[in-house]
Amino acid sequence: LPVLKAVENVELPLLVRGDEPKASRTKALEALAAVGLEPESMKKPAVLSGGQQQRVAIARALVNEPDIVFADEPTGNLDTETTQEVIDLMRRLHREKGLTFVIVTHDSSVGNATERVILMRNGLILKSFRPTPEA
Repeated sequence: LPVLKAVENVELPLLVRGDEPKASRTKALEALAAVGLEPESMKKPAVLSGGQQQRVAIARALVNEPDIVFADEPTGNLDTETTQEVIDLMRRLHREKGLTFVIVTHDSSVGNATERVILMRNGLILKSFRPTPEA
């Protein structure tokens, strides 16, 4: 939300759930630290880069400690370098925290950076495969 600082954006789901404000702030800062944005916690989205905004969104998704994160076009409006940073972050969170990411994307380079791709068209599964790791 553009009127909220990064930390406020991340703690919002906890506050809506009824969690205690002080504990919510601590968890929000921890989530921002997990995505490398704790130093930017008091900034509003307008002064953050596109990649930083995406990482705030990922932190907001992580703050409730889910087992699965559903990401709809998480790199859709990002340049190639920032796209790679977001992919690397999701891969690291998968490896370190055991998170499963279900990513919807039209970008084959994003899909090919995952462990499994399910290609769909008009709601039908066309094929499922494991991308070949890059050398």
